[in-house]
Amino acid sequence: MEALEVLGGYPTKPLNPRARMVRFLLSIMVCMGCLLMLHSFLNISKSRKPQDFYSFEVKDAKGKSVSLERYRGKASLVVNVASHSEHTEKNYRSLQELHRELGTSHFNVLAFPCGQFGDTEMGASRDIEAYAKNTYSVTFTIFSKVKIMGSEAEPAFKFITDSVKKVPKWNFWKFLVNPEGQVVRFWKAEEPAESVRKEAITMVRQIILKKRTEL
Repeated sequence: MEALEVLGGYPTKPLNPRARMVRFLLSIMVCMGCLLMLHSFLNISKSRKPQDFYSFEVKDAKGKSVSLERYRGKASLVVNVASHSEHTEKNYRSLQELHRELGTSHFNVLAFPCGQFGDTEMGASRDIEAYAKNTYSVTFTIFSKVKIMGSEAEPAFKFITDSVKKVPKWNFWKFLVNPEGQVVRFWKAEEPAESVRKEAITMVRQIILKKRTEL
């Protein structure tokens, strides 16, 4: 008895076959439960929607993936552009003027060509970019051609339209995105460029003032 006490007490009785089977089944159920929980967690992580515009990745005119995180902390004017619309010349020139005026330290025009409005944008992404640069001397970013309506809508642009609960009905709708990636205002193509300019300037001033107070 003393020897058994030194070893930690009396040995337990061996489990009968039925008890061993119950223990085995319980172990299997626990393992399966853990696997199901892990699977659910991974699916939730994959399906979790980005919380803001800058959380997305898009493709540039050459088809290379680009993270919009590079624009976080700045004001962005997101525009669905087209090369052969009645609004093309006026808008490309006013957008380039605004882009040059406010610079890229605090502001960017982000252009997304869209071919869903008739034959206003029929070319390939590289050709669209080259045309805009050669014809209108644009220096702002032109991404790959996207769809902005329907089930195949570009996710980054869908975030934009979902935010304002409006889908563009034509080319050159403009959406002002704040430094945190939230859409704060939008304009239709026919609305005056001066209204866009005033809002963009106000936001850029707020960004600059905020940075100064943080120094």
